[in-house]
Amino acid sequence: MPQLFNSNANTIARVSIVVGVFGVILAAWAWAVLNRSGYNTGAFLEIQQPVQFSHKHHVGDDGIDCRYCHTSVETSASAGMPPTQTCMNCHSQIWADSPYLAPVRDSFANNKPIEWRRVHDLPDYVYFNHSIHVAKGVGCSTCHGRIDEMPVVYQKAPLQMQWCLECHRQPELFIRDKSEIFNMEWRAEYDAQRVSTDDIEAGKKLRADYKIKSLEVMTSCSTCHR
Repeated sequence: MPQLFNSNANTIARVSIVVGVFGVILAAWAWAVLNRSGYNTGAFLEIQQPVQFSHKHHVGDDGIDCRYCHTSVETSASAGMPPTQTCMNCHSQIWADSPYLAPVRDSFANNKPIEWRRVHDLPDYVYFNHSIHVAKGVGCSTCHGRIDEMPVVYQKAPLQMQWCLECHRQPELFIRDKSEIFNMEWRAEYDAQRVSTDDIEAGKKLRADYKIKSLEVMTSCSTCHR
């Protein structure tokens, strides 16, 4: 019976196995990178709005408090979007004839809300409540980043479950005194390696003061998926 495989068959087989294993590893790595990329999560993608509204100007330069526009952030599940009347409180006097503000004036005159585009859009199967996070010491910049430095708002965090669980597992690393909730500069760039022992101890005290629930409850599926 003639030989079916030549002398190179063993070498080819070994190389094929190595290439196959490497290919699987490479595919898994590529999937993980794509899954965490801005292409998939929407992070760092600037969202153009119907009105050229700059948080950097209004918050960073003029010092307008977040709650002036997002009035329900402390009391309801949604932070709320400002009615056009809020804009006109200032812009009926300031830049009243600016062409950039034509959509605002039209909205006010026609009593038709401006159709703002959502930047931070969680899936429908995720329950999120702004007021409970504010009440437990989670500041605006922890999730939204330095809004006061953004001419055009973008999503700073990936908003994936792993990212949420980082805080739910160790809230003492993230929570702050309630007087600092709207302070954009409070530990602006979070780095777990740079959180001091004193900061952690202070966070643990706040966790007790705010009566933040146990790890089992905080990481339970039903807490966020209802």
